[in-house]
Amino acid sequence: MSIKNSETRQSTEIQVEDRTVKGYAAIFNVLSNQMFAKGVPFKEILLPSAFDGLIEKNDVVAVFNHEEDLGILARSRNGVGTLQLTVDTKGLYFEFIAPNTPLGDSVLEGIRRGDLDGCSFVFIVEQGGEKWVRQADSSYIRTISKIGKLYDISVVVRQAYQEATVSTRGIELAEEEELEIYYKTLLNEIE
Repeated sequence: MSIKNSETRQSTEIQVEDRTVKGYAAIFNVLSNQMFAKGVPFKEILLPSAFDGLIEKNDVVAVFNHEEDLGILARSRNGVGTLQLTVDTKGLYFEFIAPNTPLGDSVLEGIRRGDLDGCSFVFIVEQGGEKWVRQADSSYIRTISKIGKLYDISVVVRQAYQEATVSTRGIELAEEEELEIYYKTLLNEIE
């Protein structure tokens, strides 16, 4: 998937019962592993307010490895559909019954075997929905208080940061030229 200025976050919270796949695509109030924006180190915290009112206003799909072209596992249109999304005190919880399709069967088998054990989500932060604070070691803490758009939750093959046990983080932005503009803007905002 190539959505301009979108970001991807990953979690190792996924399980399967019968054909029901469930887990947490996002965990609140957990400091991420270190990431880098144009060589500048930062960690991130997702606040419980990040998803307020978001599920009811977004068309979100459950997919494999963020690839809609492979097929859709489930879908939530404005909070209604085969993909159940709820926000609780822990984070963004998802649940769906895997379809009786080759993709659904493959994902279920991969989870059951332990080959697939991660999940992820693609989002865009709402304007003004983040705060950057410089630390004494010149790194930053990014606090996300509001996500503007949620595109997908995804069962994934590889997490970006294997060492995290609760939640892992990664950045995925579309094109090199946009990366340059994005990071220049971020650096100007946090300086």
